[in-house]
Amino acid sequence: MAKQQTPAIRVRIDLSPDSALGPGKIALLERIEATGSLSQAARELGMSYRRAWLLLDDVNRMFNDPATTASVGGSGGGGARLTDLGREIVKAYREIEDAAEKAASARIAWLISCRRKATRRSATGRRPMTPSARKSHAARK
Repeated sequence: MAKQQTPAIRVRIDLSPDSALGPGKIALLERIEATGSLSQAARELGMSYRRAWLLLDDVNRMFNDPATTASVGGSGGGGARLTDLGREIVKAYREIEDAAEKAASARIAWLISCRRKATRRSATGRRPMTPSARKSHAARK
């Protein structure tokens, strides 16, 4: 059975031409807060440690102060934590996201009402033939 998608808004805030804050970086910050570990956060988000590290480095370079702190591994293991600024960044982003969703909800509902209904597809993934196409196809045989 096909999964029905609900229209959603994805917010990306371009703070400058070379720095953007969007759902991926915010999700990473949230998972770091929950797990206390960059590697665990990366695993839970299905991304490589390198990708997570690069995203986090980008976030930390975006602002005057870092969004996270890290401790080096060892026998007790390392870790990563959000700073107060990091928590405020997540909170501000989620507030902006909520405001955008509320502001756009009526227009999104209108777009949904205008959307073409999904057509039933055959097992091959193709749309079923129309009666005129069936006649034309049969005539070619």
